[in-house]
Amino acid sequence: MSIGNLGAPSATATLGDRLVRLAGSPGLWIAAFALAAVAAMGLKLRLPLGPNAWDTAVYLDAVQRIRMGQVPSLDFFAPVGPLGYYGAALLDRLFPQAQPMLLVNWALLPVLLPLAGILAASVSARSRSLALALILPLLLFAALPINLHGLYPMPGFDGYGHYNRHVALLLYALIATLLFVPRGRLATGLVAALMLTLFLVKITGAVTGALLVGYAILAGRLRLRDAVLAAGIVLVALGLLDLATGIVRAYLADILALLALNTGALLPRFLTVASVKFNVVGPCLLLMGALALAAWREGLSLSLDGLRRLAASNLGWLAAAFLALTFFETQNTGSLEYIGLWPILLLILLDWRSRSDRLRPVALVLALAVALPSAVIVVERSARAMLGAAGHVALDAPELGPLGRVSLKPETAQRAAIMLDHYAKHPEPYRDLAARGLGPSAILYSEIDYQATWLLEVRQGLVALRAWEAANGRRLNGILTLDFVDPFNRLLDREPPRHVPIGMDPGRSTPALAPETLAELARTDAIMAPKCPATGARDAIRAHFAEALRGRRLVALSPCWDLYLKD
Repeated sequence: MSIGNLGAPSATATLGDRLVRLAGSPGLWIAAFALAAVAAMGLKLRLPLGPNAWDTAVYLDAVQRIRMGQVPSLDFFAPVGPLGYYGAALLDRLFPQAQPMLLVNWALLPVLLPLAGILAASVSARSRSLALALILPLLLFAALPINLHGLYPMPGFDGYGHYNRHVALLLYALIATLLFVPRGRLATGLVAALMLTLFLVKITGAVTGALLVGYAILAGRLRLRDAVLAAGIVLVALGLLDLATGIVRAYLADILALLALNTGALLPRFLTVASVKFNVVGPCLLLMGALALAAWREGLSLSLDGLRRLAASNLGWLAAAFLALTFFETQNTGSLEYIGLWPILLLILLDWRSRSDRLRPVALVLALAVALPSAVIVVERSARAMLGAAGHVALDAPELGPLGRVSLKPETAQRAAIMLDHYAKHPEPYRDLAARGLGPSAILYSEIDYQATWLLEVRQGLVALRAWEAANGRRLNGILTLDFVDPFNRLLDREPPRHVPIGMDPGRSTPALAPETLAELARTDAIMAPKCPATGARDAIRAHFAEALRGRRLVALSPCWDLYLKD
């Protein structure tokens, strides 16, 4: 063998080592993720339609309002904080043809990815593999609009739960920061940034984050002075934002109004979480039991010093995070439930893999049993949605632009079109059901065929509106839609009326009509009422705005739409 041949394997090994090292860089994975997201939003992708897809259009309504100069909470009632809407508005400006489900799902990436990069850099200084183990799950769960629980069995991307997924990812990053970033300025800055972001996304996320930060102080992971400094930074930032815009006070007022509208016992919500997420809750309770048994066998006392050690232990953190995240899930529908436990589970796996304790296999298996269901579900649901799309057809709704760029099974698309015609020709049974407080189905909004029917209903209304404007030589100055979603201002590029809620859910996000709301609606040319089908929610919204309909001329715009016109 020649000297040249002897040198070749060494060069190959060196190159391989470099590639392995490069692949182990958390920063590279974050950068690659960002580039992939940018590429996806720059393409005119068509995604498989999923449950509750119309929730995504609520964000498009907010984006249109922001484009027209409106400010969340100041100019329209919003059920959550403004940051997700502004993130979506920024991406919409940069990528106007992006598929809306992707655009909204990634609305917080401009904030989340830089913070994740700082977190990864801090942890990488001690262990790149540990940093990678923290960052890869975060990127996995941030990748696609997929929830970990759904009512409808057919595959598709989830058009709902966006802001809940945003919060779940932020809480993951917060817990990872509290556990893995050494105490000091960097940890303080990251905690402040994450808490500020949580507050501006959803108030219950900020409350959950505050519980975790408080526990970090008790556990000695965060000094009290650092926590106070982080809180001060958040308060100063919010104070300056409020002085400049008034948005913080308005946001808090909206939250108080939302709390007044949403009353009910808390216990049933805990039971719902336990039943829906038993695949995580059950193993987690067993894991806490195993860790408690191990701590008892090690002679953990109930002295002050013993309690301090318990608080700082993996058991203490697992119990505290489990309780905090469970609180968040009781305020939450559709999310990446309990992914915030993953950084703690990583610590448990690292701790127990080298122990000689007889409970070692039990602890390791239970830790994996807590983590794996979420990973398996998100991969399985994503794969089903993408693989199933190979046999899909495009929904016939080109007039809707990116909103209508969805696909579904041929038989589902056919059913959606037939059902729209059926609802128009046979309205009475559905009016009867609505009067009895029932919908056409118990899970109507989760049914993919209904979401397709709704998009076709919007298409019919849009085509009819354009035809009416052309026939009458009149351009309507703005539109209110008496439905959960108000898509027409976005689709026609009109100015939505101010002081009107987005995502109107009767009894949950429809506060009493204020005088300024009625005055604004009096200046709005068109109020649209959908009819295919009649539902109790649509009837309730129409009744809620009954005063605004007085004196308007009723125009039968199309089989599925009535137009209340200001003459």
